[in-house]
Amino acid sequence: MDHGRVNPAFTLSAQGFHALGNVYYNAMEPELVSHALRRNEGELGQGGALLVNTGKFTGRSPKDKHVVVSPTTEDTIWWDANARMTAEAFDQLYADMRAHMAGKDYFVQDLFAGADPRHRIGVRVVSELAWHNLFIRHMLICPEAGDLDDFIADFTLVNCPSFTADPARHGCRSETVIAFNLDRKIILVGGTEYAGENKKAVFTLLNWLMPEKGVMPMHCSAIHAAGDASDAAVFFGLSGTGKTTLSSDPSRVLIGDDEHGWTDTGIFNFEGGCYAKTINLSHEAEPEIFATTHMFSTVIENMVYDKRTRELDFTDASLTANTRAAYPLSFIANASPDGIGGHPKNIIMLTCDAFGVLPPIARLTPAQAMYHFMSGFTSKVAGTERGVTDPEPTFSTCFGAPFLPRRPEIYGKLLQTKIAEHGATCWLVNTGWTGGSFGTGQRMPITATRALLNAALDGLMADVTFRNDPYFGFDVPTAIAGVDTALLNPRNTWADPAAYDAAAQRLAGMFADNFEKYLPHVESDVRAVAVG
Repeated sequence: MDHGRVNPAFTLSAQGFHALGNVYYNAMEPELVSHALRRNEGELGQGGALLVNTGKFTGRSPKDKHVVVSPTTEDTIWWDANARMTAEAFDQLYADMRAHMAGKDYFVQDLFAGADPRHRIGVRVVSELAWHNLFIRHMLICPEAGDLDDFIADFTLVNCPSFTADPARHGCRSETVIAFNLDRKIILVGGTEYAGENKKAVFTLLNWLMPEKGVMPMHCSAIHAAGDASDAAVFFGLSGTGKTTLSSDPSRVLIGDDEHGWTDTGIFNFEGGCYAKTINLSHEAEPEIFATTHMFSTVIENMVYDKRTRELDFTDASLTANTRAAYPLSFIANASPDGIGGHPKNIIMLTCDAFGVLPPIARLTPAQAMYHFMSGFTSKVAGTERGVTDPEPTFSTCFGAPFLPRRPEIYGKLLQTKIAEHGATCWLVNTGWTGGSFGTGQRMPITATRALLNAALDGLMADVTFRNDPYFGFDVPTAIAGVDTALLNPRNTWADPAAYDAAAQRLAGMFADNFEKYLPHVESDVRAVAVG
């Protein structure tokens, strides 16, 4: 039996799904929360948040992502980061998943990905779990009710956590599978309850589609000045670098916290919600994000809580350090109502340098920006994993290697072109350590980082004197009002300057070694940055 508003010509039956139980189309938040509670998928938290557990998978499974090989994809997919699947194996997987779904209830959301009507796509998400359907309703953009009557999706994503893949039968790596058939416009997810797979599958799809339209897809947060959408900025950064925290500025408008596109007219949010990390979240440090954890229909993943009072423990990482809250952007008071901004005047690339050698801020040339964008550097901190005794560099190209279906230089060249066309100023910001590496130095003061970012965003760097860094070649300000001058030259913060020199040389060498694989694919100005 079908329930809810849907295009009668675009039911699941019309798509080849037969003998299902109840199908709930485009249910709204109260109904989805009720379904989740009725089905024992979670518990109601304070303020009406939905508290859920994702089982054994508390994060993504990037090694289980597969793309079907076809004439369309053979020479365009970046196969270093995407596993191959034959069309025959996908067809078998799809048939077996549909057979597994028979007799069960499913939840369907017809949504848009992309706030810019010129570039958005329609996505149908078919969920076995009601709370997954609520999650993706938060993450993407809900059409107006009247638009559902003739909605036909460009792509369909089917998520079935109870389905177990067979590597021998389905041509995959394990019992978990994320499979893209870009020709058939179908994405299949099975064997994992982690909701982030839904969000990042759509992002991967947009990373495939947008470059062909001349749109730069970006794993970044974005803001614009209050009252002036043309004064925009984006923040690239991997997990732990402060991307969400630093873009949460009540004096500016939040366009989005994670995924954006850059077009010929400006930037736009791919999403309609936020998926914020909550470990060690506090009301004092991030009041607006904290408040969402006590709002009706926010999805709280894998957080420990008091079973009687439902009080959340933001410091307990016993289930996972990757605790999350998913909520619509409208829950944030200073969020943009339309998810659109002008061309970014400033591009910030965030890194958490546990070696303690990078300055708190540096100005990049367009070639240096492409070099650091394609490098995507941050650090694993010593002591976070068994056997890690020194800081370990992590290079995730374009600040999002797991989500790139095309080769990295495609995105790098797009970004470099956009920067050149629109005159954006680029900055590298280190939110990691100073005065020594992790274990010896101290974490960069958040007050200094915010002061430096505000100076960059407000155009106050125009009259500042810069020095050229001898190891990395970028320009570093020598003095900024309100910031300890010693911080601006990390060498001066180390007790042993010779030790700093050795650490800086080592990190510069790691950058160069990592970039060697890209040298044949980049322009001469970027190669010059790479080889010094």
